[in-house]
Amino acid sequence: MVWQARGRGGAAQATAALIRANVRFWPTVLPAVRRELRAWDRAAEAIPDPALRERALAKLRHERFNTEVAATLATLVPPRRRPAVIEAIVALEVMYDYLDALTEQPLPDPLAGGRQLYRAFTDACTPIGPFADYFRHRPQGDDGGYLAALAATCRRALWSLPAAPVVAPAACAALTRCGEAQTRTHAVAQLEPAQLRAWAAAQPEVGALRWSEVAAGAAASVLVAHALVALAADPATTAADAERVAAAYLTTCAMTTLLDSLVDAEADAASGSHPYLAYYAGEAEAAERLGVLAREAVVAVERLPRAAHHLMTVAGAVAFYLSAPAARGRDARRLTAPLMRELRPLLAPPLAIFIAWRKLKRPLRAQRMRRSPRIGSVMTACEPRPSTEA
Repeated sequence: MVWQARGRGGAAQATAALIRANVRFWPTVLPAVRRELRAWDRAAEAIPDPALRERALAKLRHERFNTEVAATLATLVPPRRRPAVIEAIVALEVMYDYLDALTEQPLPDPLAGGRQLYRAFTDACTPIGPFADYFRHRPQGDDGGYLAALAATCRRALWSLPAAPVVAPAACAALTRCGEAQTRTHAVAQLEPAQLRAWAAAQPEVGALRWSEVAAGAAASVLVAHALVALAADPATTAADAERVAAAYLTTCAMTTLLDSLVDAEADAASGSHPYLAYYAGEAEAAERLGVLAREAVVAVERLPRAAHHLMTVAGAVAFYLSAPAARGRDARRLTAPLMRELRPLLAPPLAIFIAWRKLKRPLRAQRMRRSPRIGSVMTACEPRPSTEA
């Protein structure tokens, strides 16, 4: 195993990268992310359709930790480029979470409706052109331009970066794949899994991955786009660099989707959501595949320039989910044991940080709920999943 053979040196370099990232993140990145999120809070409050407004606000409150974590990729960016990267990543992650909420709802034609909504991803990574009528297939209401504003903000910030022209094709491809996978995943409730399986099996990425893992990786490929946004800040970036990063991150994206299924297992069962772990024959097979994916993810990013930073990103993405209380129970630990063996000792530092961060956020989130009972009621009424922040 490549990682076990070179694990100590790679772990030391990744830990050093993690330390550098934290030194940059807490004083410069996190405050900027929170300013951006407050601005999107205000924009969501202005959505005229009550149901859409409540869904947007619920996602912003429930998923803001996801956005803060996604923005850690901005720590690699030079300070003068960092604000644009943060602006683009925040808008893109908020858009991803909002679209996830919209496509969870039944639509008369779930594939056409989902694709129309996810045209916002395409608009976000193209430099010019009008924004689509995203709600054309919804039977009621629109959001007063909130989704278009997210796409426009991401577009403007991305295309202010020097390597945007060479990064954008790979970013658009990743986001298109993400939108199709998300659309088909949410359509399973109405159209059955066969349509998702047929699409995933036809993707060029199918190789060592199973069709369900390709679909899982595609559904989380917003992470690929975040990494490419950060890459666009480097004027020396080439199209080949962008393609290599996009390909390397697919396996990591598959892991994060599977871990998300683990963390949200109870809520998914209660709401009838689509769990990717269900495609394995049983716990033993799922555990084995998580270990294989962890090993392959490390091998893929070790081949990239600045490998230590990418190793840190892989470990951080996994640690984000493993730090959730639902992933720390006995049954969950049995499922994730092979994955943790593959990533040890790379995983230990970010896991400790995320566990501490979640503990810190728990009382802060409770304070926000006490100060804003209306938003608390919105979350209860409109968001079936419990938060994984604490």
